[in-house]
Amino acid sequence: MKKVAIIGIQGVPASYGGFESLVENIIGDNQSPDIAYTIYCSSKDMDTRLKVYKEARLKYLPLHANGVQCVPYDMWSLLRSVRGYDVVLVLGVSGCLFLPIFRMFYRKKLIINIDGLEHRREKWGKLARKVLLYSERAAVRYADTIIADNKGIQDYVTETYHKDSVLIAYGGDHVRHEMSQEVQEQHLAAYQLEKGKYAITVCRIEPENNCHKTLEAFANSGKELVFIGNWNKSAYGRNLKEKYSNYPHLHLLDAIYDLDILYALRKNAGAYVHGHSAGGTNPSLVEAMFFGCPILSYDVVYNRATTHNQAYYWKEVADLEQLLTRTDLDGKVMTDIAQKEYTWKHIARQYESLY
Repeated sequence: MKKVAIIGIQGVPASYGGFESLVENIIGDNQSPDIAYTIYCSSKDMDTRLKVYKEARLKYLPLHANGVQCVPYDMWSLLRSVRGYDVVLVLGVSGCLFLPIFRMFYRKKLIINIDGLEHRREKWGKLARKVLLYSERAAVRYADTIIADNKGIQDYVTETYHKDSVLIAYGGDHVRHEMSQEVQEQHLAAYQLEKGKYAITVCRIEPENNCHKTLEAFANSGKELVFIGNWNKSAYGRNLKEKYSNYPHLHLLDAIYDLDILYALRKNAGAYVHGHSAGGTNPSLVEAMFFGCPILSYDVVYNRATTHNQAYYWKEVADLEQLLTRTDLDGKVMTDIAQKEYTWKHIARQYESLY
């Protein structure tokens, strides 16, 4: 029995981001019987404090997992995992400043998924970027195994640090859902939508996700768009919502947690627009690939790697507007790639092979 501690997420059941979805889906049904997981969670962020979830033990710390507390939260989690585990799996580099001390006491296997080059994200200030860069360097130096979730990230690790890394992406088949077409159409009717007549995008409302470019392109084109995100989280989001809320063909929706509604909206979209410019393999992109609609993706190496260069790419507003005029877009190849590369059973086995 391998005892594995997981550090770096808000907690499970998953309700926040990509790493939470990763943990949600490598434990439980996709888990081998000879793996025993312990997951460190935030008591500040989780509405319920389960002791056991999908046979994994949950331990709680009284700090927020994100924002200014993310660094001490991860450090404290590392400190508590010094004893009792064969493997420590760290998701993200926030707490890796602590690794020089951690490694003095923990001699067993340390695996780190370095995420999507956090120090390059626009949302961080200069000081935060420097801290995150130092944390990334510490992660690469002290880990036994580095996980890159995208070929672009793997190439970066090789070129920057002259170190090998293991490529493991994210799964997306959890979006599959049993729902009759009649029920799906009822959900569409609630938003005054018609099957195949609109595009959809789901993301955090941040500049690096190019929300402003997506909205401008659809406002100019007159094409219908459903845009789901956390509009009230920042001034950037609030300003965009105020600017574009009066366009009748733009549906700016707050985050939707009802999985039935979310499934119906994504399943019946005519295209998925993906504006992420940073990070590695974005979970929302992998999920969209399982729906089989054309993917209109921002043109960066990470998105091209995820879609095997088989999607449709744009960089500027005019590029996206031009794509919206085409009638020959096809998404079947996206489903073929997703079913081959991005099932959770496959991802779970890749992680377990490292333990």
